[in-house]
Amino acid sequence: MGVLNVTPDSFSDGGKHATVDSGVNAAVGMIQEGASLVDVGGESTRPGSLPVNTHEQMRRVVPVIRGIAARVPGVVISIDTTRADVADAAIDAGASLVNDTSGGTDDPAMLRLVARRRVPIVLMHRRGTPLTMQADPFYDDVTRQVTTDLMLLRDSALAAGIEPVNILLDVGIGFGKTTAHNLQLLRDHLTFASLGHPLLLGASRKRFIGELTDTPDPADRLPGSIAAALWGVDHGAAVLRVHDVAATVRAVRMHNAIATG
Repeated sequence: MGVLNVTPDSFSDGGKHATVDSGVNAAVGMIQEGASLVDVGGESTRPGSLPVNTHEQMRRVVPVIRGIAARVPGVVISIDTTRADVADAAIDAGASLVNDTSGGTDDPAMLRLVARRRVPIVLMHRRGTPLTMQADPFYDDVTRQVTTDLMLLRDSALAAGIEPVNILLDVGIGFGKTTAHNLQLLRDHLTFASLGHPLLLGASRKRFIGELTDTPDPADRLPGSIAAALWGVDHGAAVLRVHDVAATVRAVRMHNAIATG
């Protein structure tokens, strides 16, 4: 899953795709590099960020999604949003998957919308909001508590009428977690597969990689990001959400060639 932020303030590439053409071209490039799907977001969820209203999110993402769908018919496009109205408009424009970093909790209409539109949804674990989540994250047992929380999110989705096959889960690396929490979730990542749904792993360029590898600039975190991605391949990740598509695809191909002989 290639990351495409059409925002002015995302932590890694904010402002890089300020025009529709730039965003569409970037998505097409990711697909040519080997991305199976592109995740388009119009609201930064970096620590400390503030919400973006639905009208502005739609203004940012809908033309880009429409352009990608026109340039690459049949491509899988994901809409990264916690708002049902944005997801609905994105699906109309060509998106076929919803990536909700609130796990369907920010907007009470989201789960019903996904059930009605019959598209898959990624339910991500998050403690607090982007503005508050890194203030002082605390868990008695991060793996146990994230597992319990993901089960609750999954149960809410099922109760709303979403088919089990349309649910993916994400432990939420960097969302209300310390570096120690993130490392523990990666060590235990395979255990989350027991919940019975495909797992998405989004560790690419995250702050904990910068802390561990002494790389304050997110653009310098490729080696650490690839290391996390390959760990995910071996520990239950079905989807890797990454900024550096070409390098990650090559690394995964080499890893799989070694693993399969």
